[in-house]
Amino acid sequence: MIRVLLVDTQSLICQGLQAILDQETDLQVVGYAENREMAIAQVAALQPDVVLIDIHMPVVNGIEAIRAIAEQFPNTKVLVLSTLNDNRHIAQVMQAGAKGYLLKDMSVSDLIESIRLAHRGYCQMAPGLMEQLLTHVPDQDANQQNRTEAMTKVLKQLPSRERDVLNLISQGYTNREIATQLHLAEGTVKTYVTHLLNRLALRNRSQLAIYANSFSTRTSRQRDSNKAERLEVAINH
Repeated sequence: MIRVLLVDTQSLICQGLQAILDQETDLQVVGYAENREMAIAQVAALQPDVVLIDIHMPVVNGIEAIRAIAEQFPNTKVLVLSTLNDNRHIAQVMQAGAKGYLLKDMSVSDLIESIRLAHRGYCQMAPGLMEQLLTHVPDQDANQQNRTEAMTKVLKQLPSRERDVLNLISQGYTNREIATQLHLAEGTVKTYVTHLLNRLALRNRSQLAIYANSFSTRTSRQRDSNKAERLEVAINH
């Protein structure tokens, strides 16, 4: 049984979510909270597996609540459920320790599946949000570091074999070539690609290639920058 704590300032939202989630045999809503202090107290008392939280809160915003829960209760997975879909909030939430970012207009079936997958340790993003993070914010944006850190977190949570496949996609390999390189059946590679699309909330292989190339380019750029900084220090000392 997956124990779920709901955190939202609107009690009607919590009641509606409970009515939906309690219909599932493997999900149980164990309590509500409407602010950071209540959420932390409820997590401590009820030990939920998943916290479903809105980031709009009085006094202290939801991002601080996420950070506190992630630090104090590392075994509890935190999922954001919000109406906001701007890149700044998404990056801040992921950096604070959330396991994913969902939108309140998503389907009930997608919400339920996201809770189950987050409980198993997989990062969850509402459809289109990962693509938005990758393509709608310029490199000069002040939040670029937060965005890259959010992408890094998602990537690190992928199973090792899926990271292998993603790495080869970034190098332009076809499914058949990936299968040969990794000594797998082509059908198995297609299955891994499907898993990657689902986990990263992307729509097709082209978007997956954009993700892979965008991440590898940025991490390579960061490594080059770090090397240059180390060389400068060595020269000056």
